[in-house]
Amino acid sequence: MVDYARMFRLDGKVALTIGGASGLGQASACALAACGARVVVADIDREGALATARLIAESGGTAWADAVDITQEAEVARLFGAVRDRHSTLDVVVVTPGINVRKPVVAYTAEDLDRVLAVNLKGTFFCLREAARRMLDQGSGSIIAFSSIRAQVVEPGQSVYSATKAGVAQIVKALAAELGPRGVRVNAVAPGVVETALTRPITSHPEWYQAYAARTALGRWATPEDIAGAVVYLASDAARYVTGSVLVVDGGWTAIDGRFSPPL
Repeated sequence: MVDYARMFRLDGKVALTIGGASGLGQASACALAACGARVVVADIDREGALATARLIAESGGTAWADAVDITQEAEVARLFGAVRDRHSTLDVVVVTPGINVRKPVVAYTAEDLDRVLAVNLKGTFFCLREAARRMLDQGSGSIIAFSSIRAQVVEPGQSVYSATKAGVAQIVKALAAELGPRGVRVNAVAPGVVETALTRPITSHPEWYQAYAARTALGRWATPEDIAGAVVYLASDAARYVTGSVLVVDGGWTAIDGRFSPPL
């Protein structure tokens, strides 16, 4: 008899969460730890990463923290080396960092472009590549990147952000094809609107905030905790036949038209 409940457990697994100081990364780290994983919390914000590790420890979990700037190739390599020094395996890698510069295309500067590409696409690529190298050596593992519904649907001011999130989704698919024969799974989570620091310019604007909430089938924004379950699923053996997928967690945003509810 298959123990289906245990398929969702992560006991004994080592999980590296990059971007774990706050928001989606922090919720992911805490959820992975709650399901039994030993978690490495990494972030450019060292104090925030340490705070998340303490939060996990206070809840009875196991975690340690490190700092990393994912735009720097050498720093990403150093982080994975530090994880290797402390753990004989690396079973799960979650990559969450992302930034956005909301501007029309005609107003975008070269500096704006470089900044968003450096974090969202180049930095994510560095992390995925190092995770792939480590997991190829051991012949197992689950890699989870963060895309967005903006990879599918856009709005004014979201050009470069949307392009980077579409790029992440395609890198994930290519990497899944490359690593699948060696037993490594690669997937992406594509959230809708989530209340985080990244979306604070919207959540602090009541009319804008409510318009986005009304656009979803559920009539509300997500919290980071609403997204964390998808991360645990993709990390676990419950998703052992899932790879190359983009799991949309958007409250129905991309499934419905949302502009008008006809009288039925």
